[in-house]
Amino acid sequence: MGQKYTQITIEERCEIARLQAAGSPIRQIAASLDRSPSTIARELKRNTSRQSGYKPSYAQQLSRARRWSGSMLDRNSGLRETVISRLEAGWSPEQVAGRLTREAGKNIISYETIYRFIYAQIARNKDYTWRDLLPRAKSKRGWRGRKGGSPASFMAHRRPLSERPAVADDRKSPGHWEADLMLFSKYGQAVLTLHERHSRLLIATRPPTKEAIPIAMAMKEILAPLPPEWRQTVTFDNGTEFARHYELHDIDMETFFCDTYSPWQKGGVENAIGRMRRVLPRKTDLVTLSDDRFTQLVSAYNNTPRKCLDYQTPAELFNEQVLHFKCESIPRPSPERRMVWGGGIRIRIGRLEGL
Repeated sequence: MGQKYTQITIEERCEIARLQAAGSPIRQIAASLDRSPSTIARELKRNTSRQSGYKPSYAQQLSRARRWSGSMLDRNSGLRETVISRLEAGWSPEQVAGRLTREAGKNIISYETIYRFIYAQIARNKDYTWRDLLPRAKSKRGWRGRKGGSPASFMAHRRPLSERPAVADDRKSPGHWEADLMLFSKYGQAVLTLHERHSRLLIATRPPTKEAIPIAMAMKEILAPLPPEWRQTVTFDNGTEFARHYELHDIDMETFFCDTYSPWQKGGVENAIGRMRRVLPRKTDLVTLSDDRFTQLVSAYNNTPRKCLDYQTPAELFNEQVLHFKCESIPRPSPERRMVWGGGIRIRIGRLEGL
């Protein structure tokens, strides 16, 4: 059984240089290092300079240069451009790698290779802007229980999450939604978000106020045009902005509430808001954000592949299952009341229309 080969170390190269300078033949050098004579001969042939002869440091540099030919992304410019463009669109390395695999029908690149490529650019060039291509690393403990009362104690017609149908738990059945407000630094500014648990689709609109009645009416207008199969339940936290949740009962939707101080029980919409914070940080002034830009941001979210969907996008899955339903018979509302969900479609409340 042959010996396992190991690379020549810098210490061995120093010894080779010393023995060669002393006039030792190749076989004697090999014997002193417990190496094969052919290994020593190859080392001297490959790593000797015509001008300065065999130098340990120079030989080490040449050896390293031959062994490393760059990562896959260094060698393949087309793949590199594709990966970087998708990272710039807000995709994670895992989403990029998974989507490429889905599109090609075979493994193209691993997400670890993408991470290593990014970190290598930072290490080599000290260019920390490469970090902007990676998802924000966030380590934050969840909410803790606080002393004092909760709106849950006086919420009319409130039903706890424990009463929600079990079919909603595994995300295999459509029509089960989670709702929350995405708040901003400017007083009174918020985005109403609705997250569908099965497709992971995100619907977002900018309500005029955070009061309960306008919020309830906005949700009702958003959800009413959907087919009955996609109007089953909505889960809320215990914020007072959802106090008129029972308005959704008019469109045959059941409403349920998380336990107090337990927003993780509607983790889908919490995760969606966390992702949207990458492009809509809390300091954003919604007054300066145009409707078209708002549409683009939500559309980008819904057109990003998800590992949990086998690297389909939420828009693709939603399109497959819903777009055959016709909503053209529903009256068109005023243009200022608009919400978007992407997938190449803009929804005005109660109407589907292609972009």
